[in-house]
Amino acid sequence: MITILNELKEHFRFTFSGAAIAVLFMFLIRLIAPDFLNMEVAGQLFEISHPLHVVLSALVTATVFSNYQKREKKTAGGYFVVFLIGYFGSIGIATLSDSIVPYWAELFLGLEHAHPHIGIIEMPIVINLAAFFGVGLSFLVKDTHFPHAGHVLLSTAASLFHIMQSQAGAFSVYQSLFIAVFLFLAVWIPCCFSDIVFPLLFVKKK
Repeated sequence: MITILNELKEHFRFTFSGAAIAVLFMFLIRLIAPDFLNMEVAGQLFEISHPLHVVLSALVTATVFSNYQKREKKTAGGYFVVFLIGYFGSIGIATLSDSIVPYWAELFLGLEHAHPHIGIIEMPIVINLAAFFGVGLSFLVKDTHFPHAGHVLLSTAASLFHIMQSQAGAFSVYQSLFIAVFLFLAVWIPCCFSDIVFPLLFVKKK
């Protein structure tokens, strides 16, 4: 528990800064050039950033488990366990972070085109392949620092694009501040849980 709290603390400022900068970007773009990043473009960017998020999430989740449970990795059963943890950890948490929590924000704000946009349902082949690819990379990659940072950044981007495709016009200051809070929560806890807590739940040794 102490380790988990320390990790959340370490990621607090990084995640908060990322969310604040992302929302400021959203506010200014929609205010100055609303057609530059309209609903359609935001939707396309979500369809790119969400699968990439799944790739890095699967990579980090599976790698963390493998690094802590090395003796099981060298068996066929061990490889399968790594696959299951990387697959379900990435898709489940990425869906929560990129789709469910942003959708709650959209509903709360009453945005005109609020929609959950669940990636595993709307583009199952792409999301499954992304998870498979990420888990496959985990057998080649040992270090998780850079992938984890990329995971957090992509999660921030995907969550933001999800919200931007739910409203055509500019966002008000009130909406932007509220979105910043939701965006922070959508990334901070789920990403740390996916990359750190979830894989360690299945490690047998201390």
